[in-house]
Amino acid sequence: MAKIIPFKAVRPTRDKVSLVASRSYQSYTQKELEARLDGNPFSFLHIINPGYKYHQEITGKARYTLVKNRYLEFKEDGIFIQDETPAYYIYKIVNRDGIAFSGIVAAASAEDYKADIIKKHEDTLEFRENIFKDYLKTVGFNAEPVLLTYPDNDVISDIITETQKERAEFEFTTHFRDTHYLWLVEDEASINKIKTAFNTMNSIYIADGHHRSASSFLLAEDLKAENKMHSGDEAYNYFMSYLIPESELKIYEFNRLVKDLNGLTKDAFLIKLDAVFRIENRGSELYKPSRKHHFSMYLDGEFYSLYLRKHNYSLDNPLLALDTHILYKTVLEPILGISDLRNDTRIDYSHGKNDLVNIKMKVDKGDYAVGFGLVPISVDELKAIANSGLTMPPKSTFIEPKLRSGVTIYEF
Repeated sequence: MAKIIPFKAVRPTRDKVSLVASRSYQSYTQKELEARLDGNPFSFLHIINPGYKYHQEITGKARYTLVKNRYLEFKEDGIFIQDETPAYYIYKIVNRDGIAFSGIVAAASAEDYKADIIKKHEDTLEFRENIFKDYLKTVGFNAEPVLLTYPDNDVISDIITETQKERAEFEFTTHFRDTHYLWLVEDEASINKIKTAFNTMNSIYIADGHHRSASSFLLAEDLKAENKMHSGDEAYNYFMSYLIPESELKIYEFNRLVKDLNGLTKDAFLIKLDAVFRIENRGSELYKPSRKHHFSMYLDGEFYSLYLRKHNYSLDNPLLALDTHILYKTVLEPILGISDLRNDTRIDYSHGKNDLVNIKMKVDKGDYAVGFGLVPISVDELKAIANSGLTMPPKSTFIEPKLRSGVTIYEF
């Protein structure tokens, strides 16, 4: 049973939230980053990029300490203020395409992560887990929630709907034309209903944020070992999450680009593919696959459809039926010689929001020899992988919503 609790968020003041909120640090180009830092003294980027103040790159423990210092300065200056009572935070995002996501920002249990109540579908890298754990241990807060998804629930849905009839505490629109709203749920009756509703759920699923979840669990284990008075109720036993119902999770595909044909000619490559797929030439017009086990391929100025031959289907477990795994085991590894999907520099990924135009452009420029288009993985496939204790190949899903950092902060 999932333990999802309210907490006292540290939040920007209403007049500054639009200036504070930032995308993930890695999503900015260097020019964008410099422009934000030069032009906006309230951006959360000043906290997570503290070396900017000293005009130098600062790494490791020294950087983590400066992050904490900048954060404390934001609190001292009244840019951040902590709520006085625990609350659940209803968060709504409406993107530029009009797609809306509504969920709850809350604290999820690290013990639930350990017990596999919070289920995973991706592998994590141990060194990245430990780096981020050390970062969290020094700075003392979560600033970007882990994205979790739960089975649709009428009780939670009704509370979200009723809460959103009131004026939002926060309402702001980003440069990407996404509009963000935040409401507080502070009354005891609603808090108990939400807490009980989550407590009836046997499983919830990580949609995005596997490394952050793993690092938060490691941090909880560290601090538990160091605290002789550990009770289980300490803030470090939880990590900030944004929980949305499964029906609102949006999953896009991650397409594949490969730099060369592994020494094969075009004709030799197509002959090898023919042993696994039924191939049809679709010409130069953009061609997108329409169903599972069906791929598009762009090669030498032409699109092809690749239909997996039925004798290659496998239903032994959900991983073997996953299109990203099928493409890896039938094409990328045996024909193109790519065995390490994480580290091989010959392969790159293009998420579905950039669709096939991006693939065509890069292949036509000569940056890549061939591109493959896939259909998105479904929520049911994601859950089946997680329920079976399996993990997807890297870059199998591009998931929305993408959250802003610094809107709600969880201190431990």
